[in-house]
Amino acid sequence: MVLLKDRTAIVHGASGSVGSAVARAFAREGAEVHLTGRTSATLEAVADGIHDAGGLAHIAELDAIDRDAVERHAAQAAEHGGGIDICFNATNNDDIQGTPLLDMRVEDVVQPVAKAVTSTFTVATAAARHMHGRGVILAMGGGREAIPDLGGSHVAWAALAGLCRQLAAELGPRGIRVAWLLSPGSPDPGAADPEADGLLLPRRPSYDQVANAAVYAASDWAATMTATEINLTGGAVVD
Repeated sequence: MVLLKDRTAIVHGASGSVGSAVARAFAREGAEVHLTGRTSATLEAVADGIHDAGGLAHIAELDAIDRDAVERHAAQAAEHGGGIDICFNATNNDDIQGTPLLDMRVEDVVQPVAKAVTSTFTVATAAARHMHGRGVILAMGGGREAIPDLGGSHVAWAALAGLCRQLAAELGPRGIRVAWLLSPGSPDPGAADPEADGLLLPRRPSYDQVANAAVYAASDWAATMTATEINLTGGAVVD
Protein backbone atom coordinates (compact mmCIF):
# COMPACT_ATOMS: atom_id res chain seq x y z
CA MET A 1 0.00 0.00 0.00
CA VAL A 2 1.39 3.38 -1.00
CA LEU A 3 0.22 6.40 0.98
CA LEU A 4 0.57 9.17 -1.59
CA LYS A 5 -0.51 7.50 -4.82
CA ASP A 6 -1.29 9.92 -7.65
CA ARG A 7 -0.52 12.99 -5.52
CA THR A 8 1.37 15.98 -6.87
CA ALA A 9 3.97 17.24 -4.39
CA ILE A 10 6.33 20.20 -4.45
CA VAL A 11 9.44 20.04 -2.26
CA HIS A 12 11.25 23.35 -1.87
CA GLY A 13 14.85 23.07 -0.75
CA ALA A 14 14.92 19.58 -2.25
CA SER A 15 18.70 19.41 -2.65
CA GLY A 16 19.35 19.63 1.10
CA SER A 17 19.63 16.68 3.47
CA VAL A 18 16.05 16.90 4.76
CA GLY A 19 14.46 18.08 1.53
CA SER A 20 16.04 15.31 -0.56
CA ALA A 21 15.04 12.64 1.96
CA VAL A 22 11.45 13.91 1.96
CA ALA A 23 11.37 14.05 -1.85
CA ARG A 24 12.57 10.45 -2.08
CA ALA A 25 10.01 9.32 0.50
CA PHE A 26 7.14 11.12 -1.24
CA ALA A 27 8.12 9.51 -4.56
CA ARG A 28 8.48 6.09 -2.93
CA GLU A 29 4.92 6.43 -1.66
CA GLY A 30 3.55 7.18 -5.13
CA ALA A 31 3.67 10.98 -5.43
CA GLU A 32 4.95 12.80 -8.49
CA VAL A 33 7.44 15.24 -7.02
CA HIS A 34 8.54 18.66 -8.22
CA LEU A 35 11.92 19.57 -6.74
CA THR A 36 13.08 23.16 -6.38
CA GLY A 37 16.28 24.73 -5.16
CA ARG A 38 18.95 27.23 -6.09
CA THR A 39 21.37 24.78 -7.74
CA SER A 40 20.20 22.63 -10.62
CA ALA A 41 23.11 20.15 -10.46
CA THR A 42 22.24 18.99 -6.94
CA LEU A 43 18.55 18.83 -7.81
CA GLU A 44 19.35 16.67 -10.82
CA ALA A 45 21.22 14.23 -8.59
CA VAL A 46 18.17 13.87 -6.33
CA ALA A 47 15.85 13.49 -9.33
CA ASP A 48 18.13 10.86 -10.88
CA GLY A 49 17.96 8.81 -7.69
CA ILE A 50 14.17 9.01 -7.69
CA HIS A 51 14.01 7.99 -11.36
CA ASP A 52 16.36 5.06 -10.72
CA ALA A 53 13.99 3.86 -7.98
CA GLY A 54 11.04 4.01 -10.39
CA GLY A 55 9.60 7.33 -9.22
CA LEU A 56 8.58 10.51 -11.01
CA ALA A 57 10.46 13.75 -10.41
CA HIS A 58 10.92 17.13 -12.09
CA ILE A 59 13.33 19.91 -11.18
CA ALA A 60 13.21 23.70 -11.25
CA GLU A 61 15.94 26.11 -10.20
CA LEU A 62 14.38 28.94 -8.21
CA ASP A 63 14.63 30.88 -4.97
CA ALA A 64 11.76 30.23 -2.54
CA ILE A 65 11.54 33.93 -1.64
CA ASP A 66 11.05 34.97 -5.28
CA ARG A 67 7.27 35.17 -5.25
CA ASP A 68 6.81 35.55 -9.00
CA ALA A 69 9.04 32.54 -9.74
CA VAL A 70 7.34 30.42 -7.09
CA GLU A 71 3.87 31.34 -8.37
CA ARG A 72 4.83 30.47 -11.95
CA HIS A 73 6.30 27.15 -10.88
CA ALA A 74 3.24 26.25 -8.81
CA ALA A 75 0.97 27.03 -11.76
CA GLN A 76 3.07 24.85 -14.05
CA ALA A 77 3.12 21.96 -11.57
CA ALA A 78 -0.63 22.26 -11.08
CA GLU A 79 -1.28 22.28 -14.81
CA HIS A 80 0.88 19.20 -15.23
CA GLY A 81 -0.71 17.27 -12.35
CA GLY A 82 -4.25 18.63 -12.31
CA GLY A 83 -3.63 20.56 -9.10
CA ILE A 84 -1.25 20.45 -6.15
CA ASP A 85 -1.74 18.09 -3.21
CA ILE A 86 1.36 18.60 -1.06
CA CYS A 87 3.84 21.43 -0.49
CA PHE A 88 6.88 20.91 1.74
CA ASN A 89 9.30 23.72 2.61
CA ALA A 90 12.78 22.66 3.68
CA THR A 91 14.66 25.77 2.57
CA ASN A 92 17.56 27.06 4.66
CA ASN A 93 16.96 30.16 6.78
CA ASP A 94 20.53 31.46 6.29
CA ASP A 95 20.88 32.00 10.02
CA ILE A 96 23.99 33.33 11.72
CA GLN A 97 24.98 31.45 14.87
CA GLY A 98 27.81 31.40 17.37
CA THR A 99 27.58 34.98 18.65
CA PRO A 100 25.73 36.16 21.79
CA LEU A 101 22.71 38.33 21.09
CA LEU A 102 24.34 41.21 22.96
CA ASP A 103 27.04 41.32 20.31
CA MET A 104 24.89 40.82 17.21
CA ARG A 105 23.64 43.35 14.72
CA VAL A 106 19.87 43.70 14.46
CA GLU A 107 20.02 42.79 10.76
CA ASP A 108 21.76 39.49 11.52
CA VAL A 109 19.15 38.50 14.12
CA VAL A 110 16.24 39.43 11.87
CA GLN A 111 17.66 37.80 8.74
CA PRO A 112 16.61 34.18 9.48
CA VAL A 113 13.23 35.36 10.78
CA ALA A 114 12.52 37.20 7.54
CA LYS A 115 13.75 34.25 5.45
CA ALA A 116 11.66 31.68 7.34
CA VAL A 117 8.47 33.73 7.17
CA THR A 118 8.97 34.92 3.60
CA SER A 119 9.81 31.52 2.11
CA THR A 120 7.05 29.65 3.92
CA PHE A 121 4.45 32.32 3.21
CA THR A 122 5.48 32.45 -0.46
CA VAL A 123 5.50 28.72 -1.20
CA ALA A 124 2.44 27.94 0.93
CA THR A 125 0.19 30.58 -0.61
CA ALA A 126 1.36 29.74 -4.13
CA ALA A 127 0.55 26.05 -3.64
CA ALA A 128 -2.72 26.68 -1.81
CA ARG A 129 -4.16 28.50 -4.83
CA HIS A 130 -3.98 25.17 -6.68
CA MET A 131 -5.24 22.86 -3.93
CA HIS A 132 -8.79 21.93 -4.77
CA GLY A 133 -10.83 20.59 -1.86
CA ARG A 134 -7.84 19.05 -0.12
CA GLY A 135 -4.16 19.72 0.33
CA VAL A 136 -1.31 19.62 2.82
CA ILE A 137 1.28 22.30 3.54
CA LEU A 138 4.29 21.21 5.60
CA ALA A 139 7.35 23.10 6.78
CA MET A 140 10.56 22.15 8.55
CA GLY A 141 10.89 23.90 11.89
CA GLY A 142 13.41 23.82 14.72
CA GLY A 143 13.62 23.34 18.44
CA ARG A 144 11.99 25.15 21.34
CA GLU A 145 14.89 24.59 23.71
CA ALA A 146 16.65 27.55 25.32
CA ILE A 147 20.14 27.33 23.79
CA PRO A 148 22.57 30.27 23.79
CA ASP A 149 24.40 31.68 20.78
CA LEU A 150 21.83 30.61 18.16
CA GLY A 151 21.18 34.17 17.05
CA GLY A 152 17.77 34.58 15.46
CA SER A 153 17.25 30.86 14.81
CA HIS A 154 14.77 30.22 17.62
CA VAL A 155 12.99 33.47 16.85
CA ALA A 156 12.65 32.33 13.24
CA TRP A 157 11.23 28.95 14.26
CA ALA A 158 8.74 30.59 16.61
CA ALA A 159 7.64 32.93 13.83
CA LEU A 160 7.32 29.97 11.46
CA ALA A 161 5.05 28.18 13.94
CA GLY A 162 2.86 31.28 14.27
CA LEU A 163 2.59 31.62 10.50
CA CYS A 164 1.64 27.96 10.11
CA ARG A 165 -1.09 28.30 12.72
CA GLN A 166 -2.49 31.34 10.91
CA LEU A 167 -2.37 29.55 7.57
CA ALA A 168 -4.16 26.56 9.10
CA ALA A 169 -6.92 28.80 10.45
CA GLU A 170 -7.51 30.50 7.12
CA LEU A 171 -7.03 27.52 4.79
CA GLY A 172 -8.89 24.93 6.87
CA PRO A 173 -12.31 25.79 5.40
CA ARG A 174 -10.82 24.99 1.98
CA GLY A 175 -9.82 21.52 3.14
CA ILE A 176 -6.12 22.41 3.40
CA ARG A 177 -4.11 21.19 6.37
CA VAL A 178 -0.92 22.82 7.70
CA ALA A 179 1.72 21.32 10.00
CA TRP A 180 5.40 21.76 10.77
CA LEU A 181 8.04 19.23 11.75
CA LEU A 182 10.17 19.92 14.80
CA SER A 183 13.65 18.44 14.76
CA PRO A 184 16.83 19.63 16.49
CA GLY A 185 19.06 18.19 13.79
CA SER A 186 19.66 14.83 12.16
CA PRO A 187 23.15 13.34 12.10
CA ASP A 188 24.20 10.46 9.89
CA PRO A 189 22.03 7.70 11.37
CA GLY A 190 25.01 5.35 11.40
CA ALA A 191 27.24 7.74 13.34
CA ALA A 192 27.62 8.24 17.07
CA ASP A 193 25.63 11.17 18.43
CA PRO A 194 27.69 13.02 21.05
CA GLU A 195 24.80 15.42 21.69
CA ALA A 196 22.36 12.66 22.65
CA ASP A 197 22.88 13.47 26.36
CA GLY A 198 20.13 16.08 26.03
CA LEU A 199 17.63 13.60 24.63
CA LEU A 200 15.28 11.07 26.19
CA LEU A 201 16.08 8.62 23.39
CA PRO A 202 19.57 7.39 22.45
CA ARG A 203 19.88 9.47 19.30
CA ARG A 204 18.36 12.14 17.14
CA PRO A 205 16.19 11.09 14.20
CA SER A 206 17.75 10.11 10.91
CA TYR A 207 16.82 12.00 7.77
CA ASP A 208 14.76 9.02 6.65
CA GLN A 209 12.81 9.07 9.93
CA VAL A 210 12.03 12.75 9.42
CA ALA A 211 10.94 11.98 5.87
CA ASN A 212 8.68 9.14 7.01
CA ALA A 213 6.96 11.50 9.44
CA ALA A 214 6.43 13.93 6.57
CA VAL A 215 4.84 11.14 4.52
CA TYR A 216 2.46 10.33 7.36
CA ALA A 217 1.53 14.00 7.83
CA ALA A 218 0.90 14.39 4.10
CA SER A 219 -1.22 11.25 3.85
CA ASP A 220 -4.89 10.61 4.51
CA TRP A 221 -3.89 8.81 7.70
CA ALA A 222 -3.37 12.28 9.19
CA ALA A 223 -6.60 13.68 7.74
CA THR A 224 -7.60 15.44 10.97
CA MET A 225 -4.15 16.83 11.78
CA THR A 226 -3.72 20.57 11.22
CA ALA A 227 -2.21 23.58 13.01
CA THR A 228 0.05 20.93 14.49
CA GLU A 229 3.70 20.72 15.44
CA ILE A 230 5.13 17.23 14.89
CA ASN A 231 7.77 16.65 17.55
CA LEU A 232 10.66 14.55 16.21
CA THR A 233 13.28 15.70 18.70
CA GLY A 234 13.82 12.40 20.49
CA GLY A 235 12.84 14.07 23.74
CA ALA A 236 14.99 17.18 23.46
CA VAL A 237 11.69 19.06 23.56
CA VAL A 238 9.06 17.64 25.90
CA ASP A 239 5.40 18.49 25.22
